[in-house]
Parts: sequence; structure tokens; C-alpha cells
Amino acid sequence: MDDPLARYEPLIDDYEQFRAVCAEPLPQVVRVNTVKTTVERAKAALDECGIAYEQADWYEQLLRVNIEKPGNTWPYVHGWLYGQEEVSAIPGLVCDPQPGERVLDPCAAPGSKTTHLAALMDDTGLLVANDSNLGRLSALRSNTERCGLTNVAVRNTDARSFSLKPFGGERFDRALVDVPCSCEGTVRKNPDTFDEWSIDHVRGVAGVQKGVLSRAIETTKSGGTVVYSTCTFAPEENEAVLDHALGEYDVSLVEYDLPLETRPGVTEWKGETFDSSMQTAKRVYPHLNDTGGFFCAKLEVGA
Repeated sequence: MDDPLARYEPLIDDYEQFRAVCAEPLPQVVRVNTVKTTVERAKAALDECGIAYEQADWYEQLLRVNIEKPGNTWPYVHGWLYGQEEVSAIPGLVCDPQPGERVLDPCAAPGSKTTHLAALMDDTGLLVANDSNLGRLSALRSNTERCGLTNVAVRNTDARSFSLKPFGGERFDRALVDVPCSCEGTVRKNPDTFDEWSIDHVRGVAGVQKGVLSRAIETTKSGGTVVYSTCTFAPEENEAVLDHALGEYDVSLVEYDLPLETRPGVTEWKGETFDSSMQTAKRVYPHLNDTGGFFCAKLEVGA
């Protein structure tokens, strides 16, 4: 398909604005790593470096910085800051891990969401950061070390067959399932995203996503929370995957608050109908908040 974004025109009210913003560069954002510092100290450090910034109005730990490579600054090198897309902070906040809990991040590398989860847990409890890509684990380890984390256990295995045995056989309190996807929502950061896009890839990766989400549900305690997120607009990878989980497991989609402008998940797509609770999921389109694109849903595991 020459223009993959065109397939989403029926889902988006202000489609022309959506297309226009997708063609614009993405703002550079860093998250303050509260394991090592405070927001005020991080802001003072940026002031010292002469770097202009704007604090995100929906989450104080996110700062939009006026510098192309924040990784070259001393606050970043010392682990005070972590560079990530603004919307990638969403799933960690929705997951809402508490200090002392057991949390699974089955597709963790390179670590933006892992390091965020650890900070939300005050670097306590157990956070298992798994990834099947051995090459990406070096980046994950490097980022956890730079951020000064001690509660993270790194594991290299296929998330679809993740075993609880190395962790005492006990299920997790929460899981953040940020699956590999077609990455359509990253087009502002990676303009070449669609160079090798195909509907076959979308359908193929959806099968992997179903397997990862299924195993995360199976390894989460009754009453526990599973957050499912992607950076794609494709319903095949979002609502259809969730609909499959609802049909296979005793789980339910639950409402959550998010101080960003969003659109609800869709219940129909190309002749397929999804569970009505799909509307509790949230779609973040780039033009709504001047961000990347994102999808996030919150599941509760039944008793």
C-alpha cells in the first residue's frame, strides 16, 4: 500500500489535521528519573546547561527540551534524565505499580517503560524486564544501570512462553505488555516507518501480540492489572488483539483516567465487530496533543 495512513481516514474526524501533524518533526522529550533526582533539581540542571525546556502540563516529570541530542548533557549521562516519546509514559502511569509489588515487563528493551515502572515502584519490589532480542538487552542493561535501578531482573526469553519458575512460581501483581508492533505512530520520529510497511506484516505481528498478551494474563494474579499498549493505529494490532483475549480469558477491560485528549477504542473495523468495552481503551492521535501516536488499554484479571 502506497499510503498506509489513508486506511484510517474513517476513524479520524479531523483527518487532514492528523495527516499534517504526522508530517511534522516530533518534539524532543525527556523524563525525569526520580530514582536519582527530583523534577526541580533536573530543571535546575537544564538551566545550568543553558537548555530551554517546557514542562508537560499533564505529567510534571516530562520535559520538552530545546536540544537535538539531550543524551550529550551531563544530567542525562548521570541518569537524571531519560529520553523517550511523551506518549510512552502513558502505559507506566496506567499500570500504576506500587512499591514492593511484583511486576512483569515482557517486551522491555531498550527500557523506557522499564525505567519508568521502576521509578514508580521507588526502586523496590521485583520488576522483571524480559526481551526476546538478545541484541537489544545490552541497551536495556545499560539504561537500568545508568538510572541506578536495583529492583530490575533482566531476562532473555520469548515472552509467549515466559516461565515463572525462576521467580518462585508466584504470579505477578501487574504486567505492562508493550508489544512489538508496526510502529505507525512513530512516523514523526521515523519518517521511513512506512518504507517496508505491509498488511501482511500487520497481520503477522498481531499473532505474536496475541501470544504475548495471553502469557502475560496467565502469569498475573487474580485481581491483578495487565496494561496493553502499542504505538500503532492498526485495529488488527489493538482492538482485535484485546477482543481475542476477552474471548479466551476471564479478563475485563476497565476505565482509566488520562489527562490527555484521546479517542475511544473502535468497536468495528472492516466488517469485524469487537466487544463494546473496547471503548474504554484510548487512542492517542498525533494531532490531538502534538505527540506520537499511541494505543493503551487496561485489563483486570478475574478471580
